[in-house]
Amino acid sequence: MIEAEHMDRFWRALPFWLSLGLAPIAVFEATHGGWTIVLLPVATWGLFTLLDLLTGLNTENSDPNQPEHHLFWYRLITVVWFPVQFLLIFGLIAYVSGAEHLDIIERIGIFFGIGVLSGTIGITYAHELMHQKNAFERWMGDLILATVLYSHFRSEHLLVHHRHVGTPKDAVTARYNEGFHRFFFRVLWQCLVSAWHTEARMLARKDLPWWDAANPFWRYAGLQTWCLLLAMVLGGWVGLGLFLFQSLVAVWQLELVNYVEHYGLTRKKLETGKYEHVKPHHSWNASHRASNWLLINLQRHSDHHYKPDRRFPLLQTYDSDEAPQLPYGYPVMTALAMVPPAWRRVMNPRVRKWRAKFYPEITDWGAQAA
Repeated sequence: MIEAEHMDRFWRALPFWLSLGLAPIAVFEATHGGWTIVLLPVATWGLFTLLDLLTGLNTENSDPNQPEHHLFWYRLITVVWFPVQFLLIFGLIAYVSGAEHLDIIERIGIFFGIGVLSGTIGITYAHELMHQKNAFERWMGDLILATVLYSHFRSEHLLVHHRHVGTPKDAVTARYNEGFHRFFFRVLWQCLVSAWHTEARMLARKDLPWWDAANPFWRYAGLQTWCLLLAMVLGGWVGLGLFLFQSLVAVWQLELVNYVEHYGLTRKKLETGKYEHVKPHHSWNASHRASNWLLINLQRHSDHHYKPDRRFPLLQTYDSDEAPQLPYGYPVMTALAMVPPAWRRVMNPRVRKWRAKFYPEITDWGAQAA
């Protein structure tokens, strides 16, 4: 009986392991070159969009009170990803940098695909890991983020974003009518500065200076420097350039998702000057089955902000009465965000409908952003 239950949990978790099937595609691209360099972006965006159309929505909710040991197969996929990503990035840097059958365009194309993978899968898994209480899992999250040179995301996300989402203090809550390209260059520096100042203030409250060893930025800098040096050792200047390029692509993927998740949504400012508690309707929700397999239920973002300590298989989905709904999964929505006029045409009417539904009493939305 126990064995049967264990196998049942394995089969339920198996669709979330589809991401591992993308890793051999990267190796195939590197060894064959040519037209194959488009396979990773096509598989990540196109294939899972097609699967969303074929599999539809998943509106079922798991029991959120399941014990930890029931989640073994779900937790394992996030833990094993770091060695997979590490070997892909640095193994292919060593190989591609000296591969005579690849020209410069093919090398760049291969590492564009690697960046899509490390941003779409890697940072999503790091996000899950850094929310956990287990020190080993948090370290795995730190290691993944170091391979894309975005380690401060941990501090910014946990200490700033979750606390201030939907308010002017949160850089990654995209403002109504703000195009993605302006958003991207704004958050690159604002998030870094915000994370630094937040960690420094936490140390100050303990009567410690910013340069104290307890500042996680020292760990971030050490891990990232190690990655840069390894790329240089394995591939020289070409390897370093490829590593920096995949990191930029990964961060671009992350910030595209950040842009989509909260675009135009604002928490109500109370008479006390504070903002209301975070609720499911302060994040866009998407129940598209296949892209939630790829992104380990990240699209159930309404519940993630409502209950940040829930592991991804336990995240709940909501209907339109409780949370605003995206018309498509993240692969389509992030592509749409790259074309601001098309994005506004699709999303601005939904934001206005959200305002009328959840906050009909508010007539001056500028005051909410003050």
